[in-house]
Amino acid sequence: MQTTQAEIKTNPLKTKEDVEQALKQICNPLKSSYSDGFARLQLGNSGVAYSDSIAGMEGFSRILWGLVPLLAGDAKEYDIWDFHLQGIKNGTNPAHEEYWGRINDYDQRIVEMAVFGLALLLIPDKIWEPLNEQERANLSGWLRQINHVKAHDCNWLFFPVLVNIGLKFVGEPYDEELVERNLQRIDEFYLGNGWYADGIDGHCDYYGPFAIHYYSLIYAKYMEKEDPIRAVTYKNRAEVFAKDFIHWFASDGSALPYGRSLTYRFAQAAFWSACVFGNIEPFSLGVMKGLILRNLRWWFNKPIFNESNRLTVGYVYPNLVMAENYNSPGSPYWALKTFLPLALDEEHPFWQVQEEEYPKDVEPKSIQRLPHLALYKDVTNRHLLAFNTGHISTNEHTHTSAKYEKFVYSNVFGFSVPRAEWGLAQGAFDCMLALSEGDNLYRVKRKSEEIRVEEDYLYMKWKPWHDVEVKTWLVPGNPWHVRIHRIETNRELDAADGGFALGLNDDELTKIQEQEQAFVRNQLGASGVKTLYGNGRAELIFPNANTNLINPRTVIPTIKTKVHQGVTLLASAVYGEKTFSDSFHLMPKITFANEQIIIQFSKKEVKIGDSPPAL
Repeated sequence: MQTTQAEIKTNPLKTKEDVEQALKQICNPLKSSYSDGFARLQLGNSGVAYSDSIAGMEGFSRILWGLVPLLAGDAKEYDIWDFHLQGIKNGTNPAHEEYWGRINDYDQRIVEMAVFGLALLLIPDKIWEPLNEQERANLSGWLRQINHVKAHDCNWLFFPVLVNIGLKFVGEPYDEELVERNLQRIDEFYLGNGWYADGIDGHCDYYGPFAIHYYSLIYAKYMEKEDPIRAVTYKNRAEVFAKDFIHWFASDGSALPYGRSLTYRFAQAAFWSACVFGNIEPFSLGVMKGLILRNLRWWFNKPIFNESNRLTVGYVYPNLVMAENYNSPGSPYWALKTFLPLALDEEHPFWQVQEEEYPKDVEPKSIQRLPHLALYKDVTNRHLLAFNTGHISTNEHTHTSAKYEKFVYSNVFGFSVPRAEWGLAQGAFDCMLALSEGDNLYRVKRKSEEIRVEEDYLYMKWKPWHDVEVKTWLVPGNPWHVRIHRIETNRELDAADGGFALGLNDDELTKIQEQEQAFVRNQLGASGVKTLYGNGRAELIFPNANTNLINPRTVIPTIKTKVHQGVTLLASAVYGEKTFSDSFHLMPKITFANEQIIIQFSKKEVKIGDSPPAL
């Protein structure tokens, strides 16, 4: 019997029928994992912050993000729905042993309730009409608990909104005031130019596109008559956002690995699905169709399923090291949000139009000041680099520094997270400056004191200790970029400035390692660093396995430097390329003149006028 991975790899994903089949190829292996009462899916044994019973309910609900659109479209039947309908009856029945229970403040079940609101909107004939009077009372009563508990002050505020408009749609009592209050609060997260932060002072990450915008467009579609001004606002914001967000995708279908919750994988493309479903066209339907389908194909050709044909926690491969505390075995199925266009009939123009390639007129450079990023693509649009100042605030999510504070993020090299706290191999400090007091315990940037995104460079000031100040200037480019660090310290430090983490395979690794430079290349790409200023020594660091999101084994070219008390200036050139080319020889140069730093690339010159005096 073919595995899901083998089947889905050969799925061409051309027609609506192909996409329906892909969803079933993902869901069919789950049929044996439902609980006796069908109200839970037990998909693994790894732990999570909440109880196993809630994790089972989460797995059950997340399948609905794909199943509901499937049943709303042309595919009116799918036998797995029988499991879910029975599970809904039992899960919302207080007298049943698999009752989903009373929810509490900040409960994970608040998240999982949202898709039931979507189901009431899209398939009331499947989820509401088959229920008897008591079963309807059980379902609506269980859902209305969401109106009496506290939700986190971020994208979570949209979950009660979806539940309540779903209840409204089937004629049940709902909390109109709560809906209005939550939507007003979410408006306070709006930064402009289409961008939302995930809460006040929160990060700009995928929770903007696959959460806030996604839910906004569903709201706009179903509440257009009752709330026309807000519906238009949401659509306009999404259209503006799309012009920036397209830069997060490469021509091969991959997207930028950045931020938390990356185990949701192809939810990266869910924003485009919501645009199609919500009847907006920031780009042509053919372009959006290509963005969605190429992303799905890219993912389906990666080892994201286990031997039981189930999605795993991880990114390109199963990996609990990078996971958040809220990632249960069922969590990755939030990726099914991308299947929302299945709710559209086969005759819909989206399914009839030809898929288009990645637009050639999308500029290779995009300065995005609200998320603090500058995005650069190579000439093929296949290698995407996002240069990053980091943020003024931080949070307690897992690996926040690695997921939000690295100097640059790449769709080819991914990024690495620490395995443990001892040394450079366990720390896996790619694309960041790590500092130690000589005890082999390293600190990195967790937040910045100052940040600035200019047209040709990025600037940040950060303090790893109270008496150590680092000013960093990034001069972007692809495949070469330059980093400059001014370190003012009252203590002796060891510094390690890491380049891109190159994946290791069974091919021979070509190395160039000298005092001031280190370069490596193989069939997976090429990575290197060179000292431009300072007394740094180049080394190759081989991090612990499973630290990188894309490749289980990697090597990181790194500049190591002794930093003495006082002020030290360091500068390095960093190279990363998907396919080794002559660009390797076009190494940038640095000069200092009149309290300016001048960076010379092969085709441009960048002057930084706010450099420290007395260089």
